[in-house]
Amino acid sequence: MAKDMDFDKLYKSVEKLDAAFEDNTAKAINRNITARNWLIGFYIVHYEQKGQDRAKYGEKTLQTLAERLNKKSLSYRNLRLYRQFYLEFLSLEKPIFDYVLNEFGSEKALISGIQKNLIEDKTTSKDLAISDCQIGQTASTQFDDLQISPEKLFTHLSYTHFTLIMGVEDAVARIFYELETIKGVWTVRELKRQIDTNYFERSAISSNPQKMSEYVQSKTQKMTVTDIVRNPYVYEFLGLKDREIVEESELEEALINHLEEFLLELGQGFCLEARQKRILVDDDYFFCDLVFYHRILKCHVLVDLKASKIKYDDIAQMNLYLSYYKKNIMQEDDNPPVGILMCTQAGKELVEYAKEGIDENLFVKKYKLALPKESELTKWLKKEVKDFGGK
Repeated sequence: MAKDMDFDKLYKSVEKLDAAFEDNTAKAINRNITARNWLIGFYIVHYEQKGQDRAKYGEKTLQTLAERLNKKSLSYRNLRLYRQFYLEFLSLEKPIFDYVLNEFGSEKALISGIQKNLIEDKTTSKDLAISDCQIGQTASTQFDDLQISPEKLFTHLSYTHFTLIMGVEDAVARIFYELETIKGVWTVRELKRQIDTNYFERSAISSNPQKMSEYVQSKTQKMTVTDIVRNPYVYEFLGLKDREIVEESELEEALINHLEEFLLELGQGFCLEARQKRILVDDDYFFCDLVFYHRILKCHVLVDLKASKIKYDDIAQMNLYLSYYKKNIMQEDDNPPVGILMCTQAGKELVEYAKEGIDENLFVKKYKLALPKESELTKWLKKEVKDFGGK
């Protein structure tokens, strides 16, 4: 082999090998998450059916479990989703069980416990699914001849794909989106876009669905290894910090680092609460660069920095952050949150205070006195960009 190999072949061999292992690792993480979440859902249903002390907890079972587990990926919301995932995708039992046996065969206690419970509860779980989840019943009985094999679903779809598909009420539409996602190797974002734009309904009324499918597939975003790793459920599963999971340009990262120092050094009441604060709205994750609490103003100050010119979407996003904080975070004795939106590109800068939700004129005047002046922020930003090598 060595005699036939030149440097170009060496390069290509190493590159191909690295890509193959990277892809396999990412997919393994995905399958682990899917299997774990399905099995957690199974255990929850198993407990609800036969738990010795289930009456003691009743409707508070998931809330109590989440509080005791005290882990972001095992929050009350997620536990509810895992339960729903299990009930609506009972067909995944065989591929998931085979996968667990293959990957965790050395964990005899884990395997024997799962195997014992699966055998004991196979019938009762399905009975509960029928009474508790009509969508799962419809998809698993009425359209058996249209079903995609569970092995393909488990191998090709991530847990996040499954959560999106669970939101589709029509059973045939679900199967349609499963098939199109597998066929087109769609990203989660692409699947969401197609669902939001009623691709199934448009295909149903199309005079040539096949031609439409070919056209749509030619325009869609394909899933890559990076897309798999950037999945929010992967972040939670691996226990990554919010700061570690947001991709930023070198310029933006450097500016955020220095902006944090700049605001804290002003000594005007800024107390840092979070960097890359994750905000979950419906099933979408947003990240606010810096979150401070201002001791003098008694309010949160949200700072977002964009390595581009500010667009309408950026302002709308900041307003979303402010509305979220006003509704979910703000305490009774707090003043409304304040947003500072900054951007830079090729030395051009703009600083804007977002005032959405701040309707008290006196407070507006007060925060203009306590917060850094726009001229100060503009001067600082211009200097930082220049020092970083900008124009």
